[in-house]
Amino acid sequence: MNAIEITGLTRRYGDFVAVSNLDLSVATGECVTILGPNGAGKTTVVEILEGYRHRDGGEVSVLGLDPAHPTKSWRQKLGIVLQSANDLGELTVRESVEHFARYYPHPREVDATIELVGLSEKAAARATNLSGGQRRRLDVALGVIGKPDLLFLDEPTTGFDPEARHIFWGLIERLKNEGVTIVLTTHYLEEADALADHVVVVTRGRKVADTTPEELGSRSEKLVNVRWIEQNEKKEHRTAEPTKFVAELASRFSGEIPELEVVRTTLEEAYLELVETGEP
Repeated sequence: MNAIEITGLTRRYGDFVAVSNLDLSVATGECVTILGPNGAGKTTVVEILEGYRHRDGGEVSVLGLDPAHPTKSWRQKLGIVLQSANDLGELTVRESVEHFARYYPHPREVDATIELVGLSEKAAARATNLSGGQRRRLDVALGVIGKPDLLFLDEPTTGFDPEARHIFWGLIERLKNEGVTIVLTTHYLEEADALADHVVVVTRGRKVADTTPEELGSRSEKLVNVRWIEQNEKKEHRTAEPTKFVAELASRFSGEIPELEVVRTTLEEAYLELVETGEP
């Protein structure tokens, strides 16, 4: 059984259609990243899956249950990291994690969870005194303390420095190895490339792509861009046989090829092409 099954999901706000006839399947234990510009419908989809927003049409199953009719035991299987949260008052990091652990029947060990997100040195610090990146780490700790079967992460690394972001990526890989299903929204395309088993691109409320990061858009063509300088002009050529082309190019030069680059289409480039056209 897939962790998530969506068929024909539709959500309207008056005359505005935020999500239109969207289908999606997420296998148990995989990480799916939902990408799209602001206002594309990503948050609406995720909030429907979490049981916080009703839908106007379609069928939705999350861990075998319709999220429109949640139960306590079902909610205990979910971990949710919101885009922002400011409800911890004057609690310390340890107090916050201990408090949330009481909501679950079999939580992780508190200090181990704090260490997992890299906040051991801040365990006695109040949430209001944490930096933005440290607060996001605390949010992640609260999301995973209950040993969720399904974890929703909404822009989880906002405010992280590059080192902290890579540490977080290691945490996600660990959770995947534990069999946790992960739904991630992010504006960091390299994050999606590093973590996602498959990516879904949503624009104007419609799904325009649902594939692996490697096969997204023009990436599926297996073409690379060869760039160089010749006669003081920037040159570029797209080819599926870069080694052959570079060898032919080298024969035109007596030495090194000036400013030679062989670059595969990035996930960001493929994503932007899809968003600009709005077509699969």
